[in-house]
Amino acid sequence: MSRIAIISDIHGNLTALEAVLKDIEQRGVDRIFCLGDLVGKGPRGSECIELVRKHCDKVIHGNWDVFIRDETDNEILNWAQSQLTDEDFNYLASLPFHIEFELNGKLIRCFHASPRSVFERIAPDYHPIEKCLSLFENTEETESHLSKRTPDIVFYGDIHITLLRSYEIGILCNVGSVGLDLIDATYVIVDGSYGTNSINFVRVPYDRETELRAARELGMVGYEQYYKEIMYDQFMEMKK
Repeated sequence: MSRIAIISDIHGNLTALEAVLKDIEQRGVDRIFCLGDLVGKGPRGSECIELVRKHCDKVIHGNWDVFIRDETDNEILNWAQSQLTDEDFNYLASLPFHIEFELNGKLIRCFHASPRSVFERIAPDYHPIEKCLSLFENTEETESHLSKRTPDIVFYGDIHITLLRSYEIGILCNVGSVGLDLIDATYVIVDGSYGTNSINFVRVPYDRETELRAARELGMVGYEQYYKEIMYDQFMEMKK
C-alpha cells in the first residue's frame, strides 16, 4: 500500500464519480479511500453507493450519510430518500467514523469534517488557528483519546475546498469534492513509493450537462438548486 487515492463528497453525482474512478484506474493507484457524503444533493445516490462499494477499500460516513436516514418533511430530502434502497440505507448506517493508517512511519488520520463530529465544519480561511489545530486532536470518536501520539497528516472533506497547510504539529489537507467542486471533480493521491509521502491534487473534468440531463430525466425534486451548485457553486444549506 504505497499509492492511495482519497476521494470525498460525491453527493450523488454519478457522472463525476465515474470520471474520477476512470482517472484513478489509469494512474495505477493501489487503494481508494472515501471520506463520506456519498449521497445527497445529486440525483443518483444509489448508483454512487454501488460504485463506492465496488471500488473503494475503506469508506467512512459524512454528515449527509447520517441525516439522509432521518425522517423529514423536506420534499427535496424526501425525493433523495426515495431513490435509495433499504440496502443502501443499511450500508450508510454501517460506515465507520474515521480511517487511520501508517505510511513511511507517519500516522495518517482521515475523517469527514472534524475528529469530533461529521457536523462540525472547519475551514482554515474562515476559522482561527486554534480551531484548525483542533483537527489534530485525539478524541473518543477517533478511538485515540487515551493516546499521546497525534496524527502527522490529517485528511478531511466536507468543505469542498482543496487546501494543504503545514503546521508545527503536522500537515492538514482537504481533498476537495468529487461531486460539487466548482472547477472539476477533485481528489488526492498520497504517494509513499519513495520513502517519503507526497500529496498530489488531481482535477478531473466531467460533463456537467450529462449530469444535469440525468437529473431532469429522473424528475429530480430540487433540480434548480442542484443546477446552481454544480454550475455556479451557489451553495445552499439544506434544512432537515
